[in-house]
Amino acid sequence: MHFWNHIYSQFDPIALNLGPVSLHWYGIMYMCALLGALYTAKWFVKHDNLGFTNQVLESYFIWIEIGIVLGARIGYILFYDPHVDYYLSKPWQMFNPFMDGTFVGIRGMSYHGAIVGFFLGTWFFYLKHKVNVWKLLDVVALSVPVGYIFGRIGNFLNQELFGRPTDVPWGIYVDGVLRHPSQLYEAFLEGLVVFLLLFAYRKYKKYDGELIALYGFFYSVGRFIAEFFREPDFQIGFVYGGWMSKGQALSILMAVASLVLYMLILKRGKRG
Repeated sequence: MHFWNHIYSQFDPIALNLGPVSLHWYGIMYMCALLGALYTAKWFVKHDNLGFTNQVLESYFIWIEIGIVLGARIGYILFYDPHVDYYLSKPWQMFNPFMDGTFVGIRGMSYHGAIVGFFLGTWFFYLKHKVNVWKLLDVVALSVPVGYIFGRIGNFLNQELFGRPTDVPWGIYVDGVLRHPSQLYEAFLEGLVVFLLLFAYRKYKKYDGELIALYGFFYSVGRFIAEFFREPDFQIGFVYGGWMSKGQALSILMAVASLVLYMLILKRGKRG
């Protein structure tokens, strides 16, 4: 597995140079994630006869994509960035892709911040279009894990979010240290496994909204497990008890909130 162990020294995260702007594999994977989620949603809507038109789905995905990008970036600043005071005083700098005149892209996104932005985008879309938002959220629950797989592969190709040091034979050398390919663990646990669980459960759901609540819980469990193999953010480290990362703490909160939401949906459905 020598080639695999040293893949980072033989792979360029930049797919194409366009003068002052570089096209990264991460950007390509991000587009694949968006399109993969959208077309997965369209497939489920058609296959399960859910009653949404392509126009509604495409419009909705634009709304939530804006919310996700804003939420992910702002969430990273608030949850992880040590220079939060600077960005709060100059909020336009959060989305400045240049550093000292060099294009570096926008670095630092928070998944949990993206969740907040996603729900806000969904809420505004509902206020405008008055659709069955819970049924729509269940479609999202089935499609997002597909996009998530591409997103984590993008992190791996972009050589970021490294795993912890290890001695497993499939480890990846990063600056001379063998590390877990934790990005791929996350693609598997938080993407593929979550998708398969929801795909299997969807035929048994009784009420709209169950899938999005279960998605939040399944994702949180997968993220909590994967964080044991992922290097904590260097500017934060472990935050509780000397072993729990910030991502794990946020995942616990998200899991609890998801279970509460699931029970409320069941309670509401039985009353209705």
